[in-house]
Amino acid sequence: MKYIKEHIMFIFPMLAILLGIESFIVFDRMSQNYEQELKADYSMLVLANTSMDLAAFKQLDGSISAIDSIEKRSIVEEMVQGMSGISAEDIMQALPHFYTVHLGNYLDTQAIEQIKNRLVASENIKKVETFDKSHNASYNLFVFIKIVLWTFVGFMTLTSLFLVIKQMEIWQYSHKERMQVMEIFGASTMLKSGILFKRATIDAIIATMITSGLFAFLRFIWVHKSNIEMLMQKEALLFAYKDIAILGGIAMLIVVTSVIMVVVGSKENKL
Repeated sequence: MKYIKEHIMFIFPMLAILLGIESFIVFDRMSQNYEQELKADYSMLVLANTSMDLAAFKQLDGSISAIDSIEKRSIVEEMVQGMSGISAEDIMQALPHFYTVHLGNYLDTQAIEQIKNRLVASENIKKVETFDKSHNASYNLFVFIKIVLWTFVGFMTLTSLFLVIKQMEIWQYSHKERMQVMEIFGASTMLKSGILFKRATIDAIIATMITSGLFAFLRFIWVHKSNIEMLMQKEALLFAYKDIAILGGIAMLIVVTSVIMVVVGSKENKL
């Protein structure tokens, strides 16, 4: 029972770290996907005095990735119906050229304002509409969620790492006599700490498998049963097989770091 309890005391904080990291990885994937959607949905309306192509816009600002020319003939033809003495061609020549401008990246409001200023500075650009209110609301919410998650994951990781190191110190104390005997026979520090590496590695693998299994369950089983359309559309973002390697690598890094800190700390105490 004591043996199981010791392992549980190590696995739980390791689980907390890996769950936090995997949650961050999933959120980062979703945020990148969401950012791409926002970038695709967001556009600027530009009124130009003469016809312009994408190359002309890129010369004004390299952040512009695509443009769509707004067809105005059909609108003008509807306007002149029932109006005598006015032709559609006359109105077409008087109206400026309308373009929907798309950006290569999802930018903050300050960057968008800079793009607007560069476009307006051109003599050929008559007006630029950036739809600031809708963009500000989406961008500020996006940044706020990122900051909250980063803060939470960082705090939880630090707290759990402290518990992992404490459990490692308990293991070291419980095997103190064995390690002292090995020291007498000239065993190296790494060899003496082998029992710590072995126990911690086993628990790290267990924690990695539990974390991966939980998120795999969310993607392949729970999402379909939940009938939440938004999650069902993004199910591929909830878990990827490469996450197992990432979590395993992070878990082993924590193990190695914890063992080194405990061993170095015990040496300093002896001195």
